[in-house]
Amino acid sequence: MQGTVDGFRYGAVTPVAAYLMACLGGALGLRCIVRSLLNEQSWKPGWLALGAASIGCGIWTMHFIAMIGFEVEETRIRYDAGLTVLSLAVAIVVVGIGVFIVGYLGAGRGALTGAGVITGLGVAAMHYLGMAAMRLDGSIQYDAFTVGLSVLIAIVAATAALWAAVTIRGFLTSLGASLVMGVAVSGMHYTGMAAVSVHLHDTTDASWAGDSPSSLLLPMLLGPLIFLVLAGVVVMFDPLLVLGEGERGRTGAARRIGASSAAEHQPGADAALTATAAAAADGPQPRGSREPYAHKW
Repeated sequence: MQGTVDGFRYGAVTPVAAYLMACLGGALGLRCIVRSLLNEQSWKPGWLALGAASIGCGIWTMHFIAMIGFEVEETRIRYDAGLTVLSLAVAIVVVGIGVFIVGYLGAGRGALTGAGVITGLGVAAMHYLGMAAMRLDGSIQYDAFTVGLSVLIAIVAATAALWAAVTIRGFLTSLGASLVMGVAVSGMHYTGMAAVSVHLHDTTDASWAGDSPSSLLLPMLLGPLIFLVLAGVVVMFDPLLVLGEGERGRTGAARRIGASSAAEHQPGADAALTATAAAAADGPQPRGSREPYAHKW
């Protein structure tokens, strides 16, 4: 007997909430990766690890928020806690592999392709591992073509996300990229869910083990959610992350113009001091490139 599968038990609530979590994780992850590239003197492994954890937590949280809205009308659904936790670890680790590859090797064709394939396969593994954690009075079956399509979407989405991470610098452009990432990740999830069918067992004996979604998923979601909030605080309080490279450059140019303008309106030693400040705003210059002072008498 085939079960009646419904992936939208609560209407648009779970898909929208899942999409927003995927966008949040993507946005924080992209900004952390950009931070590691903007300043080579910063602790690069730490920023890359924070970015990978943010993206991984966002994808995992998206998946299980969406799964709260999944039901089979004829049977209850429970979850194995060990496999659920393992799926979170897989998401963070595989995203981390891809992030570290492009973080150190750049967005060259070979590095980007390899990192995208690894990360995409890992995201798909996280999804289907999370599905394997389900316990119900029946067996889950998958349509092979739709599963393959979902894996392809995961690889393309991962490759695009990694490309954006090492190419895009501005805050608004990173935000736009995270919105696209949210669409891709959510699309991969619901494509994978479209491949699912459930064959119910003949017996009605509810002896299968596991925790109910409300008793397992909701408490487990708190950890990644708290982590994403803390990562957001780190992003908000780091000016380099908020401004980005282009805005930082424009700010420095404005300071130099202001200092030079002040030098033109101050006589004598004050002008020389202000001109020195303007030169300092420009940063260190090669030897022999300093222009002579123009004094006004």
